[in-house]
Amino acid sequence: MIPREILKKIRQIELRTTRLVNETLAGQYHSVFKGQGMNFEEVREYQPGDDVRSIDWNVTARMNHPFVKKFVEERELTVVLVVDLSGSGLFGSGERSKREQAAEIASVLAFSAIRNNDKVGLILFTDRVEKYVPPRKGRRHVLRVIREILFYEPEHRGTDLTAALDFMAHVIHQRAIVVVISDFLGQSAPRRKEIDAHLRRRVVLSQTLRQSSLASLRQANRRHDVVAVQIVDRYELQLPGLGFLVLKDAETGEVVEIDTGDPRRRESFAGRQRRFQDDLRRLFESAGIDSIQLLADEPYAGALVRFFETREKRRRRG
Repeated sequence: MIPREILKKIRQIELRTTRLVNETLAGQYHSVFKGQGMNFEEVREYQPGDDVRSIDWNVTARMNHPFVKKFVEERELTVVLVVDLSGSGLFGSGERSKREQAAEIASVLAFSAIRNNDKVGLILFTDRVEKYVPPRKGRRHVLRVIREILFYEPEHRGTDLTAALDFMAHVIHQRAIVVVISDFLGQSAPRRKEIDAHLRRRVVLSQTLRQSSLASLRQANRRHDVVAVQIVDRYELQLPGLGFLVLKDAETGEVVEIDTGDPRRRESFAGRQRRFQDDLRRLFESAGIDSIQLLADEPYAGALVRFFETREKRRRRG
């Protein structure tokens, strides 16, 4: 039996996200994420303005006046949520951790999907695939997906996006919408100095992320429609000026002490993070992947709406 406090948490997320979906995002989801093709529906008489390329010449010859074929979009989609459960996701400087924000974003997408009668699947990963929930339809299934993201206890704490994408390629055979939700923090080379000798942080793309994950992202996006959702905490972008702090890396266990009161160190950290984010955006662009960055403890509805609008406009131009 699921504990009452867990059910309460899931229900709160359902209420928040369902309202957002019903009032704002459901129509945008439908227009932005297209079906896999067009299905033949019927033959009808030609009307002025119809595309002559759609004329059914066999029926036209039999009836002695033109008929056209009518097609409808094959609407049913599969949405696969690939969610990072590495140790860094537990961090949150405000009321909400990155993992909690990931569950909310996944909920919005999942409820949008089932409102359009689409299937939703889930892959949870760290430095290996922790859990796979095959795509299905329905509210009960989506509530299970939310529960797994929030409360599943991973066995490992590292990060390996390539392993998750490789696994996805073996279990998802038809074209799908693949949403990768992660902070995309790659582990840097051992003992790398990021700010000075006393602060080593994973603020640059690792060699694995730059090469192996890039290749995996490109390969996945050729077969599927991949979207990257980066969730970060504000203090991962810029250190607060709080004096001496003892910091522990959630994935490696490394502990360091740093004087955050030094403005030069804070600026050095912020500069490295800006370069990291620039590198990450270029990585997504080179792989042809749409991406969005969301802060862990800030409202996300407006950013999602703008993202969908921008994506739809770009797809129309394309």
